[in-house]
Amino acid sequence: MSLSIGIVGLPNVGKSTLFNALTKKSVPAENYPFCTIDPSVGVVAVPDGRIQKLSDFSKSAKTIPAVVEFVDIAGLVKGASAGEGLGNKFLTNIRETDAIAEVVRIFEDDNIIHVDGKIEPLKDIGVINLELILADLETVTKRIGNIAKEVKQAKKDALIESELLGRILKALETGKLASSVEPNEFELPMYRQLCLLTSKPILYVLNKKAGGKNLDEMKSADGKADPRFTALIDFLNGEKAKWVIVDAGIEHELKDMTHAEKAEMREGLGATKDDGIDSLIKKGYELLNLITYFTTGEDETRAWTIKKGWTAPLAGTAIHTDFKDKFVRAEVIEWNKLLEIGSYGAAREKGLVRTEGKEYVVKDGDVIEFKI
Repeated sequence: MSLSIGIVGLPNVGKSTLFNALTKKSVPAENYPFCTIDPSVGVVAVPDGRIQKLSDFSKSAKTIPAVVEFVDIAGLVKGASAGEGLGNKFLTNIRETDAIAEVVRIFEDDNIIHVDGKIEPLKDIGVINLELILADLETVTKRIGNIAKEVKQAKKDALIESELLGRILKALETGKLASSVEPNEFELPMYRQLCLLTSKPILYVLNKKAGGKNLDEMKSADGKADPRFTALIDFLNGEKAKWVIVDAGIEHELKDMTHAEKAEMREGLGATKDDGIDSLIKKGYELLNLITYFTTGEDETRAWTIKKGWTAPLAGTAIHTDFKDKFVRAEVIEWNKLLEIGSYGAAREKGLVRTEGKEYVVKDGDVIEFKI
């Protein structure tokens, strides 16, 4: 399963630096807007301690983790939906991804230019989200015009879609994202076909700087938290948004070091032990509503990525598309129970290996052997 997360934000907030830290792939990150013109793509392993334990258990020759694809997309600016900057191209790149990681700068540094000349995280989010909303307004308005004739003819599908489009239009016009509209089962296929930018799940990535002036650490004279950061967190909590704090710059610097070297360098720079990168990858995985199941043996231990809620036959298609039609049964055991018992043979004797049929919904952490 190939699913991707687009890294977006205003110019000079740390998008390409974050991408480098994530993927160890070199993309330009100079200190001026529009340096990154074409999106760069990197495949990132999902941090998961379970897979190495299973690999050691099976003495596997290969260990293959689950992955998420990140796409580095050049900086958006105000007016992007009308073609400002390289807006049309960048909006198209975002449309092709499954989710959005919106990078928000929360550090002050006079040496790194901000397009507005000052750090206002909530305003930055507003600029980006407004451009996405305006692009979606154009899409929805155009679609309303395209089906107008069929609506007049009272065609059933057109009437259903017209009702959906009306609700989305109202939401967008009031500054809300399309994701705030919940389609019913009949509208859902139409909703998906619209490919709206603001229907995509969003993870807000708050980018700080080790040793710098970070809004999450700054206090006013009366000891209260910086009001800009307080307003930002209030917004994120109010929207029930997913968010994570990272230090993209330091993680880019440390990306090729050993674990011990990273720890020593972080301590020297006054950075936290938790780099935020692992949390970002994991939350991106969750954002896409993904879970992992495992297959393990002497040849390889592999993590397979599927959508939460998939049944066993569907889950098998991650290995091969034929598994869905040829599925007979699945032998399933939780990964930790397998390790605790010590062997497949002992697990079978204890009745811990279950035989599941076509209706079984695969759970995160299942170790599965498919029978076809």
